[in-house]
Amino acid sequence: MSILDPSGPAARHQFWVWWAMLGFSAVVALVLFALWLYTFRRDEQPQRTPREEQRIMLRWVVGGGIALPLASIIALLVFAAPTGRSMIPLPLPEGEAELIEVVGHQWWWEVRYPGENGEPDVITANRLVMPAGEPVDFRLVSADVIHAFWIPRLGGKRDMVPGRHSIIRLEADVPGVFGAQCAEYCGAQHTNMLLHVEAMPREEYDAWLAERRTPPEPRAGFDEARQAFGEHCAACHTVDGFPQELIADEVTYDMVGPNLTDIGSRPTLGAGVLPMEEGAIAYWLEHHQLLKPGNRMPPHNHIDTETLQDIGAWLETMEP
Repeated sequence: MSILDPSGPAARHQFWVWWAMLGFSAVVALVLFALWLYTFRRDEQPQRTPREEQRIMLRWVVGGGIALPLASIIALLVFAAPTGRSMIPLPLPEGEAELIEVVGHQWWWEVRYPGENGEPDVITANRLVMPAGEPVDFRLVSADVIHAFWIPRLGGKRDMVPGRHSIIRLEADVPGVFGAQCAEYCGAQHTNMLLHVEAMPREEYDAWLAERRTPPEPRAGFDEARQAFGEHCAACHTVDGFPQELIADEVTYDMVGPNLTDIGSRPTLGAGVLPMEEGAIAYWLEHHQLLKPGNRMPPHNHIDTETLQDIGAWLETMEP
């Protein structure tokens, strides 16, 4: 999560801008401290006429209050311009960049991979997989309040405003795992809005997408869990290939929960609240309002523990 450990072109530009600003600020601060010490250590107060005092004061106002800030801002703009340009989705000579859509919710991330030539979209949550070694355009939007998309080691950040979309271009030099965070206060659980980012070689990335373009085969032995999911969960959550006849609640809700089609393969639950391990989903279903107070999933006090554990065990099998 450190901007001082860059892993992409945009992040490296920001890295040098940060050090340049720090170095220049340190020089200005040292000069000011030196002048301050000199003022207090002088043996004699110089004798000047009021006109001379006014001329000196004017020189400091113009030089230190106008010329220095103006020169600093112009130098910063010239030095930092490539940083902003590197994140603009300009046309590429080798073709179009990979497009990934990211939607901010209170308090989780929806990640969409648009299908091409009639292929279905791949939709996941709180996990972003991208190809390494090539630019990727992220199309950003918010479903509720203002969020901000930020992967510190790759570059950014960019606000996500409801009703408007923006695009930021980032690139990971090599495969790896990177942390990401909502960088705009968006409510009580803003801190617990983490995004797990993985950069893969192009071949692995294509295979990862291909696995998720086909709905998972239903696992045997979870009939009661599927029945309970259709009764209690399917109104807000989606599982690709889930039998429509098992969805008991046909009411349309404004609240949309994460797509759970590949939840068993995700590294965390609740946007980074819990690590994905055996029994974690059932524990989340029972205690989610304690683990992440205020999240929009209603309490499950009306569902017995055994049923929640069955649903959790079934969802853990949801992976390609």
